[in-house]
Amino acid sequence: MNLDTPIPDRVEKPTLIYPFESAPQPGQSLEVVPGVLWMRLSLPMALDHINVWALQDEGGWAVVDTGMRNETTIAAWQGLLTGLPQPQPLTRVLVTHMHPDHVGMAGALTRQFHCRLWMTRQEYLHCRVLAADTGRQAPDDAISFLQRAGWGEVAIQNYRARFGHFGKYIHPMPDSYRRMQDGEDIRIGEHVWRVIVGTGHSPEHACLYCPDLKLLISGDQVLPRISSNVSVHPTEPDANPMQDWLASLAKLRREVPDDVLVLPSHNECFRGLHARLDYLMASQKRSLDRLHKTLKEPRRVVDVFTTLFGRRIDESDAGLLNLATGESVACLNYLVSQGLVRQTLDDKGVAHYQMR
Repeated sequence: MNLDTPIPDRVEKPTLIYPFESAPQPGQSLEVVPGVLWMRLSLPMALDHINVWALQDEGGWAVVDTGMRNETTIAAWQGLLTGLPQPQPLTRVLVTHMHPDHVGMAGALTRQFHCRLWMTRQEYLHCRVLAADTGRQAPDDAISFLQRAGWGEVAIQNYRARFGHFGKYIHPMPDSYRRMQDGEDIRIGEHVWRVIVGTGHSPEHACLYCPDLKLLISGDQVLPRISSNVSVHPTEPDANPMQDWLASLAKLRREVPDDVLVLPSHNECFRGLHARLDYLMASQKRSLDRLHKTLKEPRRVVDVFTTLFGRRIDESDAGLLNLATGESVACLNYLVSQGLVRQTLDDKGVAHYQMR
């Protein structure tokens, strides 16, 4: 996507269809179609839940995503497993991507049931790398990245205090796994699910599409009410995940028909996939165009928060500041890659971005 094509004055939100009156209560399940269960787990954050899925398999249940490691989730899983319509063991654990709310309980469940973890290679390895940072001090490269973005000393000290906590939110990963690959067909019980990999939100995110059931387990690649965070991280400061993200949305539109019921990781199951994808792409394009127009004068990363998010971000809100910084750098790196913006460093090493 480039900014040369016409941009509508307004991007109207599509009218999506939500076929279920309510979501299952945490620790309970709801049948989406025969053999597919919707379950919801609590999260200790503003986004207070994650949807996970149980698929009837030969000899038991395959589950997709697992929730974050904490005592509440551990107790909820025990209730879910005993409350399944046919209480049977787990046959495998499939994880869409490596964020803690998705992979957090994978190690515990695979060990409990002596079953295999299924993930894409980049997600599995990336998760292992981040878990290995547990207990480390924040590296100099990360501090330089944040200083370059314009963070002040208070924010950087907060980052130092929080660094290396990833491993606390996940059970130790299994030492082996079954790799999922883009385009692969996986038989689970009576049905075949196709792996459709997307990037941008995470390195190699797996969606699962079942043509027979007309279902798409979308993970975080497409959500009905919120947009997924697309960030540049200190480990790869020159990355262009926004380009990957936009390409992945277009790929999903090509490869998955519009008549599916979408089973997302957050919010509710919905119909209207193509309209939602069109909205997400058009909305992001408008944000990029709006950002580009504000760069007539040089701006730091921390100066564009209001343009992109419509609000100031307080540096004392460490989690939100981190997300806003990562996504702002992703937008700026995209504009740089398109030749629309240049980046320069001042004598303190702070990056400034300006329209070419």
